[in-house]
Amino acid sequence: MNASLLCRDCLAESASRASRCRACGSPRVIAHEERTQLTIAHIDCDAFYAAVEKRDNPALRDRPVIIGGGTRGVVATCCYVARTFGVRSAMPMFKALQACPDAVVIRPDMHKYAEVGAQVRHRMRNLTPLVEPVSIDEAFLDLTGTERLHGATADLVLARLARDIERDIGISVSVGLSYCKFLAKIASDIDKPRGFAVIGRADAVEFLRDKPVGLIWGVGAVTREKLAGDGFRWIGDLQRAEERDLLRRYGGEGTRLWHLARGIDMRSVSPERETKSISSETTFDKDVRDVRTLTRILYQLCEKVSARLKASDLAGTTITLKLKTKDFKSRTRARTLNEPTQLASRVFSAARELLEKEADGSAFRLIGVGAGALADATEADHGDLADTQVTRDKAREKAMDDLRAKFGGAAVVRGIAFEGDE
Repeated sequence: MNASLLCRDCLAESASRASRCRACGSPRVIAHEERTQLTIAHIDCDAFYAAVEKRDNPALRDRPVIIGGGTRGVVATCCYVARTFGVRSAMPMFKALQACPDAVVIRPDMHKYAEVGAQVRHRMRNLTPLVEPVSIDEAFLDLTGTERLHGATADLVLARLARDIERDIGISVSVGLSYCKFLAKIASDIDKPRGFAVIGRADAVEFLRDKPVGLIWGVGAVTREKLAGDGFRWIGDLQRAEERDLLRRYGGEGTRLWHLARGIDMRSVSPERETKSISSETTFDKDVRDVRTLTRILYQLCEKVSARLKASDLAGTTITLKLKTKDFKSRTRARTLNEPTQLASRVFSAARELLEKEADGSAFRLIGVGAGALADATEADHGDLADTQVTRDKAREKAMDDLRAKFGGAAVVRGIAFEGDE
């Protein structure tokens, strides 16, 4: 086994197992027996939305920043400064501001985030075709067989990628390197931010032993409570169990738990991983019943969905409208299009028809829109003899996207976004 050290800053390799790089003195070193043999990675952008905002406004660098809606919304994400005050993703905004009253709250700019996410993904795909996006800011990579192409082992290639993303794009990422997806995902979260953690085959079982069962993907609160009731609170408890016993108790899920508790995960990195839907929603500060206001906000959400579709090279065939009344009752309506679309105008057209049928004077506290039945972008927006407008719609949106990419998400705003404003 190779017991050498790799510096994440200067990329120098050394036979030394010192705590600092001999070449540049950096403490950011990777020293693991299996580091040059592992090829499955998970890359996760650090506090992504907040990092992009801090990059674009250096005055925010040391400030607590929260990305999210108003006082009745929730935290989409927050920077690491805000996290020291106890702010967390999905926390109600009023609680976040109670915990951190000096926080700078910024509404999400999905056009900008989608553009940055696409830049990061492009760099990943330059390394290997086996890139499996998980979300706009994270992905799995399989670098098996690329050593000759890059003239370097996967750990060095990934350290160089993290360095170059930070230098050229202006945000940081954390890297998890292992022999399977399950452990690569766990590793990427160990040393955040700007982390690089390695979990090898030899240390997997021992590493997992004292971790809570909730660390296993797919084990949510309900499953965790059921497992705890049966005496399985720690992954080590699952490691001591017989596979047939877990199968008898939990069926196929028991077999999955038995394998993952031992670091056995046979899932491959698949660039064709299915995404079921892409959506965006917002919770209002005050209940809204005015249809013009609802329509204006709906268009803004449709633009966010469109940006995410374009960044993911996907298109949606089914458009879904989601509404929640002031008494928390949900209404979900859907319409299937004649062909898949990426265009904000077409997502909005379908969603607006659904909204007009539901705008009966009720007061709503939430509105959302989603695109489902996803297809590849190449299948989108071709039109037919009865739909000759699609070419102009595509050209108009491309011009708008190009301007936003150059000058920022607020560079071009359609008139519908201001309807009803004073």
